[in-house]
Amino acid sequence: MRSVWAASAAAFVVGGAAHAAPPPASAFGRIPVVVDAAIAPGGQKVAFLGGTSDQRVISIATIDQPGLPVLALGEVEAVSVRWAGDGFVLARIAYWESTGPRVAYRFERNIAITPEAKPAARLLDNDINSQYLLHQPVLGVTEAQPTRAMVLGLAGNGGAAGTDDTRIKRKGESGVVTALWKVDPANGDGQMVEKGNNDTVSWEVDLAGQPRVRLDVDELNHRFSVFGRAGGKGNWSPVWSGGSYESRRDYFGYSEPDDAIYLLQDDRLVKKRLADGGVEPLGQAGPSLHLVWDEHRHTAVGIATGLEKSSYEWLDPDIAAAAGVLTRAFKAQQVTLGGWSKDHTRFLVRVAGPSSPGTWYLYDRPAKQISPLADEYPELKGAALGTTRWITYKSRDGLEIPAYVTLPPGAQPGQKLPLIVYPHGGPRARDDYDFDFIAQFLATRGYAVLQPQFRGSWGFGQAFEDAGKGEWGGKMQTDLLDGVAALAASGDIDPKRVCIVGASFGGYSALAGAALYPDAYRCAASIAGIGDLGLLLVEDARLYGRESAGMGELRDDLGAASTERLMAQSPARHAGDVKVPVLLIHGDKDTVVPIEQSQRMAERLKAAGKAYDFVVLEGENHYLTKSANRTKVLEALEQFLAKNLPAS
Repeated sequence: MRSVWAASAAAFVVGGAAHAAPPPASAFGRIPVVVDAAIAPGGQKVAFLGGTSDQRVISIATIDQPGLPVLALGEVEAVSVRWAGDGFVLARIAYWESTGPRVAYRFERNIAITPEAKPAARLLDNDINSQYLLHQPVLGVTEAQPTRAMVLGLAGNGGAAGTDDTRIKRKGESGVVTALWKVDPANGDGQMVEKGNNDTVSWEVDLAGQPRVRLDVDELNHRFSVFGRAGGKGNWSPVWSGGSYESRRDYFGYSEPDDAIYLLQDDRLVKKRLADGGVEPLGQAGPSLHLVWDEHRHTAVGIATGLEKSSYEWLDPDIAAAAGVLTRAFKAQQVTLGGWSKDHTRFLVRVAGPSSPGTWYLYDRPAKQISPLADEYPELKGAALGTTRWITYKSRDGLEIPAYVTLPPGAQPGQKLPLIVYPHGGPRARDDYDFDFIAQFLATRGYAVLQPQFRGSWGFGQAFEDAGKGEWGGKMQTDLLDGVAALAASGDIDPKRVCIVGASFGGYSALAGAALYPDAYRCAASIAGIGDLGLLLVEDARLYGRESAGMGELRDDLGAASTERLMAQSPARHAGDVKVPVLLIHGDKDTVVPIEQSQRMAERLKAAGKAYDFVVLEGENHYLTKSANRTKVLEALEQFLAKNLPAS
C-alpha cells in the first residue's frame, strides 16, 4: 500500500528539499495543501480538500488503486469535508457576495461530489428562504440508504407544524426562522423536517435523521437552553438552561447511544439523560477540554484535556488501541485522529507540532501499516525551523500565565535575542501545540517569539477566562509585558529589543501596546486589528442588532462598555501617545473586523504626525485565505521588522 499511496500523494503534493538558507515567505504563506480530509465509512476512499494553489480542489484517493480524480472548485475558501455514506463527499466552501460598494457577505455552502470527483449538486438550492442563511452546517447524515444529509436552513415564520412557540408575535420578530431539512445529495433538493421557533438556533439529530435535541437562545434575555425528546418521541421538554448566552460553551453535544447530552459543570464533563434528567460524571476533570466524536455512532469516544498539548482519555477500546500505536510512533508530536472506517480497521491521522508542519497518514490496523498521504507545507520539508517550549510565569497580580516560546533554529541559551510578542486572537481562544506559520516564519528570521495565553484565553478554566472581562486594554496587556520580563530574566531575550505583532484581537493588542503602553515596545504590527472599540460596537450593532445576544456578550467582555471605558481602551483615541513605528495590514473584504478599524487608526496616526505603514490586502477577508495575501503579510512584516528591529 505504501508505494501506491506515495504515487497518489505525488499527484497531490509537491515535495520539497532541505534549505540551507531560511525558506522564502511563500513557503510559509501558502494555504496548506490539505485543509481537511475525511475517510469514507467503508474505509476504501479518502477525500482531500485543498490544493497546491489558491484554486481549491477536491481530490479522492482510492486505497490500493492508482489514479487520483480531482474536481476543481475554483478560487473559494475551503472549510471542511465529510462523507455522506460511501456515495457522496460533502465539501463545505465559502465565498463572498457584494450587495453594494461597501457591503459584502460571506456565505458557506455544501457541494455534493461523487467518489469519481464529479459534481452532483449544491445542497438545499431548491429553497428560496435558505439562500439567505450565511452558514449551512450539515448536522448529520442518515445511516440507512438512501443516504440523506440533515442540513440547517430557514423557513417562513408562518406558524407551521413543528414549532411549540405559542407566544404572541412581538414587534421586530423576523419573517423567517431556522428549520431542519433532509437533503438528497444526488440532486440537492431538501424536504423540511421541522421548523424552529423564533429562539431556535440548531438541532441535534440521530442516525435516522430524527431531531433529538433542540438548541434555543431566547431573543429577549439571551438565555441558552437545551430541549430534548427522550427516545425521539413526544413533545420537546426542557433539559438544561445555562442562564446566559455565554453558557452555550458548556454544552458539548448529544450522545445517541446514551440518549443524553454532554455538559461542562464546574470544569467537569457530565452526561445528562433526556429521559429522567439523571447526571453522571464522564472522564477526568481537566483544562482545555474537548471531545472526539464517532460520527458512525453519534457519540463521544474520547475526552481531550491538557495545557501544553492535548492528552486523551479514550472511551472506546478500539479507538484507544489505534491511538496508542500512533502516539508511540510519533513521539513528541500531536496526533489527531481525523476519522476512521466504520469497522475501525483504517484510520485517517494528522500529525503536527510547533516545529513540524502537518502531515496526513493512513493507518491500516490489521496490516499494522502507517502510510504517508500528504504534507500540508511541502516546501518546508527538511527546513530548519524554530524550537518551541512551554513555560509559565507570574503576572504582576500573581496569576499564573502559560505561554509558548519559540527560539530561532540553532539559538543558544543566553543569546539575548530580539523578541516578538505574538498574542492570539479571540480573545476567547488559545494557541495550540501545532504549526503556526507566522510564528515559525519569524523564528527563521532570527527572532524569539512569545505566544502568551493571557487571562481571558479559553481552555484554562472558567475563573481564568472570567479574569479577562473588562481588561482588554488593562491586565490582558500587562500579562504580555510580564511575559517579556520573565524571558528577560531567563537571559533568552534582550528586553530593549521587543516588538509586538498580532492578528484580530492580537492586532488590537499590538495597537494597545503602542498607544496605551508607549514605552514597552520598539514597534507594533496589527493584522486585521481593532483600533476603536466604540466604532466596533457601532459596526456590530449595525450588522447584528443592538439588542442581539452577541452584542450583549461583547459589552460584558468590554466591562459594561461605558463611553469613558471605551475611549480609555481604544488605541485610536490615544494615537498621539504612540512613540514607535506602526504597521497596519487589513483585508478590504473583512466582515469580522471591517477595514474601517485600520483606516481609523491610520487617520489618527497621520493627524498626530506618527510613523506608520498601511498595507491593504485586495480581495481578502479576516482569515487570510489566499496564499498571495498571506505571503504579502509575511513579506511586509519582514521588511518592517528589518527596519525597526533588525535581528542582527
